[in-house]
Amino acid sequence: MWLYAVAVLLGLFLLRRWHRERQTVPRLSEKHVLVTGCDSGFGNLLARQLDARGLRVLAACLTEAGAAQLRAATSSRLQTVLLDVTSSKSIAHVTAWVRERVGDQGLWGLVNNAGIAIPTAPNEWLTKEDFVKVLDVNLVGLVEVTLSLLPLVRRARGRVVNVASVMGRVSFFGGGYCLSKYGVEAFSDSLRLEMRNFGVKVCVVEPGYFKTMITNTENLEKNFHSSWQKLPEEIKASYGEGYLRQFVAMLKLMEKSYNSNLSLVTNCMEHALTSLHPRTRYSAGWDAKLLYLPISYLPSALTDALFASFYPKAVG
Repeated sequence: MWLYAVAVLLGLFLLRRWHRERQTVPRLSEKHVLVTGCDSGFGNLLARQLDARGLRVLAACLTEAGAAQLRAATSSRLQTVLLDVTSSKSIAHVTAWVRERVGDQGLWGLVNNAGIAIPTAPNEWLTKEDFVKVLDVNLVGLVEVTLSLLPLVRRARGRVVNVASVMGRVSFFGGGYCLSKYGVEAFSDSLRLEMRNFGVKVCVVEPGYFKTMITNTENLEKNFHSSWQKLPEEIKASYGEGYLRQFVAMLKLMEKSYNSNLSLVTNCMEHALTSLHPRTRYSAGWDAKLLYLPISYLPSALTDALFASFYPKAVG
């Protein structure tokens, strides 16, 4: 009997959530959304997706070539601007540019999507500068962009959507990427609490492994070999050439599980921007939902044993 009652309650809960999440923000065609990292990948697809839905998209690209390609593929509503999230001057310029366009209405949505993964390698193979390069884009840049534009988002009682990763829940490779995504999670959690009384909602999107420039196998392989070549002979001897070969082989094996349907991620971003009742967190992709999310709740001893079974073996 109690199992039946639990099933009924669960069904009612899911039905209520489905109904709430279908409710859409009114007058979307009047709302401005700034998306960073629009040259390619998730940001590029999201900009085109939101433009097709009628929103006023402000697409921030790193290169003029990326901006031109995006403008050619979208309506005249979409506007582009160049943004380097590691440059305070560039961020200040874009903030002023956005303020001119949104006016007293404010900025409805900010999507912090810009990110990089390279340099990445076993931690001992990297330098402080390697870590800083990734953190400056993925975390420090995200924080500065958010703080600079937050008054405009607060004026609109809008949304901040931060792109983290499943690697912000579990960390099994070295470099600044996982560190930065854990940081995005923490920043988003504190910001969400602070913005609650202002009517601003802060959402986190946690994609699994998707086929983007960040996961490009050729670039990652070159990065591994480059890091290896710079190592002192003592460290090379400790790991052995076999470790490098196994690491590259593991990367190519993981490539087979990459998901090429980027809309699974951009649909989450769009929902976070357009639903009256967005979720706090979105897990995008089957691996995020069924593998990494459950693993993140396991004891560390179990997750260590699981990941170690796939890890390359050093000479010692």
